This record gives sequence, C-alpha cells and structure tokens, in this order.
Amino acid sequence: MSAVTHTPASVGVMLPRDLPADQVLTFARRAEDLGFDELWVVEDLGFRGGIAQASAVLAVTERITVGIGILPAGARNAAFTAMELATLAQLFPNRLVAGIGHGMPVWMRQVGAWPKSPLTLLEEYTTAIRTLLRGEPGPGAGRYVDVAGVTLTEIPDVVPPILLGVRGPKSLAVAGRSADGAILAEPSTPGYVAASLGIVGTAAPVGADIRITTYDVAAIDDEAEAAVAHARPALAWFGEPDWAPHLVDLPFAAELARHRQGCSGPEEFAMTIPAEWVAELSLAGTPDQVRDRIAARARAGATSIILTPVGADRLGQLRRFAEVRAGHGVAVP
Repeated sequence: MSAVTHTPASVGVMLPRDLPADQVLTFARRAEDLGFDELWVVEDLGFRGGIAQASAVLAVTERITVGIGILPAGARNAAFTAMELATLAQLFPNRLVAGIGHGMPVWMRQVGAWPKSPLTLLEEYTTAIRTLLRGEPGPGAGRYVDVAGVTLTEIPDVVPPILLGVRGPKSLAVAGRSADGAILAEPSTPGYVAASLGIVGTAAPVGADIRITTYDVAAIDDEAEAAVAHARPALAWFGEPDWAPHLVDLPFAAELARHRQGCSGPEEFAMTIPAEWVAELSLAGTPDQVRDRIAARARAGATSIILTPVGADRLGQLRRFAEVRAGHGVAVP
C-alpha cells in the first residue's frame, strides 16, 4: 500500500431523504447545535436534489460540514457541476465535501444516463471536476467528458474534498487514483472499511490524505433489543448480491446469503435475521454499544462515521445520537 495519512475520525448524521420538508432546516440546525461534525444530504432519484439541499442547510448553519452523497456522474455536465461546487465552496469555505458516484444503475437507466463504461465515466468526470475547481483549464476530451479549455473564473480559496461513493474494488481503485477518498454505503462493517481503505490506499499517490466516510443505519435505545427492532426494517435490502462487498470478514456472511435465499422477500429477511447480525450490520444498540462500534470503524480506518436515523421520529433521535458523540469528549447541549 502507498504511504497515506488519515485525518482524525469525526461523527456526523445523515439527513433522511424523505424527511418532511418542514423539518429539513430544523434537522440541520439541531445537528449543529448538538455538536455533530458533519451533516450529509442524499440525492436519490425522485427525492430531493443534493446541491439544492446542501445550499439550504449550509445557509442556515454556521459551523457544521455538509456532505453531498452522492451526485451521479451521468446526471450533470462536469463543468456545470464544478461551477455549483465552486460556488458553495466560495460562499461557505471549508464546510463542503462532495460525493460523486455511478448512481444506482436502475435509476440511471430510467433517465437514459447509464454509460457503457461506468468506470471510465467516473474517472474522467472526477478528474475534470477536480481540475476545474483548482482553476486550471479542463483536461482534454475523454470518452465521455469533454471540458477541454474550460476555465472557471470563480474558484474557492480552498478546494472541497471530492469523495467517490462506490462499492466494488475497481471503483474503489478509481477513488484512490482520482479522488480524495471514498464514501462507503451501509453497512460499513470494520472489515469492509479496512478492505476498502486497502484498495483506495494502494491506488492513491504516496502521501495522499485519504478520507473514508462510512454510512450506517443507527438506532439507539437504553434497551438493546428495542434499538435492534427499530433498525430491522432499514436492513431489508442488505441481503441482495450488490451488498456482497460489505460482508467481507463477517463470520456469518455465507449464512446471511443462505437466509436471504430462503426468504420470500426483503421484509421477511429483515424481520427474521438474528438480532446479533442486526447489531453487526448497523449501529443499533445502547449508547455504549454503539460507541464501541463507532470506535471499531475508526480503528479500521474510517475518518467520518455517519449515523442514519430510522423510524418515525428521526428528528427526535438526534439527541440520542449526540449521547454517543458525547462519549468522544463532547458535551451534549
């Protein structure tokens, strides 16, 4: 592996993609007031736009870093994406992290934006955006991205980190070569974190400051059983083949796959997997248990651990999440 450096682990929260509109800005303000380091917004087809959400929550907060996870490479022209990101980074310096990825294939095919070579598009797109954000002329035309000679007049003093939201080893290698690190979707088990960091680090330049951001379904309760019950519905799709990379080093990976095959559908799968598996595939448990699992992800190489609230009262869960962060030496307001 290349010699890489790592920033200290931080703890953040995910703004749910379907949170009622009248709670979105309140959620952002409360996350900042409770001391979280980061707030991530989602761009999933049919929900809310990532850049618009980031702009709004940056405007109503003062300190918290806002991440966009993720912008599908096939959805926007690279030059115009770079302009949007440059604008946010100018207006809110040192508070933006941008995630870029392939996008879910089914969604991208729905909108006619799934390329023959997703890897080629992602690397060309990422390289172009980072070049433009530095104020340099766009690179020469590639197979998919042509911004040759384009130059941004308005550029930020500090270029925001660009992370790739990807899963497989080939895509993780692209993150090492062309970005500042990777975003790992849930479940981000310690084994998956370590394996992904190994791939990204091997492909990265020597001395690169690698960032690994992890997402995980989170549910915290004084009773571990109650937390596990709250987390279950959000695990419905974890047994699908696309999630295979996440299960590296899990002793029950083969059993999980067999269990999934024996279930009639995602809902039955989620409701019948053993409670100990739920705990391993999420950040569900008592505050102390979740604190320990966050620490394990940090030891494995995660630099940002992002908790995704589930259930009916996601706004109300922020205070319980803050109890976990308090275990890292931060008092809950």
